[in-house]
Amino acid sequence: MQILRSILIFILTSITAISFGQEYATIYGKVINRNNKPVEFVNVLVFGYSSGTSTDRNGEYSLRIPANKDLKIIFSHIEFNKQEIKILAKPNESILLNQKLNLEITNLIQVDIKDKDRRRINVTKIDPKTIKVIPNTSGGIEAILKTLPGVSSNNEFSTQYSVRGGNYDENLVYVNDIEVYRPMLIRSGQQEGLSFVNSDMVSSIEFSAGGFDAKYGDKMSSVLDIRYLKPTEFGGSVSASMLGGSVHLQGSTNDHRFTHITGIRYKTMSYLLNSLDTKGDYKPSFSDLQTYITYDVTDRFEIGVLGNISKNKYYFAPTDRETTFGTVTTALGFKVYFDGQEADEYSTYMGAVFGNYKPNSNVNLKFIASAYTAVEKESFDIQGQYYINELDKEIGSDNLGDSLMNIGVGTYLTHARNYLTSNVANVYHKGQLIKNGHNIMWGLKAQHEITDYSFNEWEMRDSSGYSIPYSDTIVGLANTYISENIVESNRFS
Repeated sequence: MQILRSILIFILTSITAISFGQEYATIYGKVINRNNKPVEFVNVLVFGYSSGTSTDRNGEYSLRIPANKDLKIIFSHIEFNKQEIKILAKPNESILLNQKLNLEITNLIQVDIKDKDRRRINVTKIDPKTIKVIPNTSGGIEAILKTLPGVSSNNEFSTQYSVRGGNYDENLVYVNDIEVYRPMLIRSGQQEGLSFVNSDMVSSIEFSAGGFDAKYGDKMSSVLDIRYLKPTEFGGSVSASMLGGSVHLQGSTNDHRFTHITGIRYKTMSYLLNSLDTKGDYKPSFSDLQTYITYDVTDRFEIGVLGNISKNKYYFAPTDRETTFGTVTTALGFKVYFDGQEADEYSTYMGAVFGNYKPNSNVNLKFIASAYTAVEKESFDIQGQYYINELDKEIGSDNLGDSLMNIGVGTYLTHARNYLTSNVANVYHKGQLIKNGHNIMWGLKAQHEITDYSFNEWEMRDSSGYSIPYSDTIVGLANTYISENIVESNRFS
């Protein structure tokens, strides 16, 4: 115990000697800016030591520092350049150390910000990248449009859309200023399989649900303005699923005068349609080939081509269907035996050539010539023979739900041979002049249309020995539509 006590006394004596052996001095002063205003929150530190302080609201400070040592005093603030002062203080010395700090100036890399919004027209810009993340069956940009206010669709399988109650053919579609014609479609509301716009080739999307500029045309519902990509390097993409697939390639020459982008798509809806309540053999298939090519003849004159070939085929053969309906007191069974099939085909061909000339930075002149052809065929003969039976409704019966007697039988037969061919050709000029802060735009267009269609469709309904409409002498048809027409028009605007 005596030894431990001696060791403890020695350690405490050594620590006290070291403490009293360390000598200190004091620095104090005021920190101001170039306008002689006090600067608050300036950090005052001793380099290599943990001691430090900061100035108060009057810019004043006081700091105790080791004496008899070469020290570096640092004054730092986020808004000012850092100051370093070397000092050697004597023990118990008080040193006045005032400082004036200069503002810190940092040169940043130049950043150019360009405003591309169009504030004078009622147009919504859509990010093309969102096409890939919205789940849909059509695989086109229409899935985005249907989420916008005022836009609706008659079913999820269709790429058609209506805006603010308008018809499906009242929507304008432009691709690089080239108007795209929608299929005429013999039967109104029949969905086409693929959207004209290939999402793999899109660089920008603008959409207006009304109130758009007159430069877009005379249709009232909406306008979809698409810009296809002008690639700067070689690239491509491939995608595939149970519903189809797509391939696209793009590229340009080293001097970027010649660019091309081409896409091929195929889609089938068999897996989805076979899940519908109306059972049958559904075999729809849709395919298209599309290309966009540009060539800069000179720095001021550019020519280009937009081409599209689309094939849409529908095949449907219904199968027998059976169901029950009624109430607890009246239970009925309904069964239909189907025969026949429907086979439709819609083909569209479109080609456009354009030239874009810029005499100077303020004038832009564009000339477009385009042609469009649609060939549509609808052919079906479907017969349905139905039976209505009364079912056993006695609780506990061994034959519960079985047919007791037939109370009705009938047949209906639908037939169609419909054909349509439509040809549209036009030449179009549009120009723009920007001068003295004014933007003047003009356009001239001449268009020739010719549509040839033959329509032959009828329906027969026969039930329990009489036909609808009823006659005691002949078997009539419930509905009959027969028409042949050629419509030709010339439009100037």
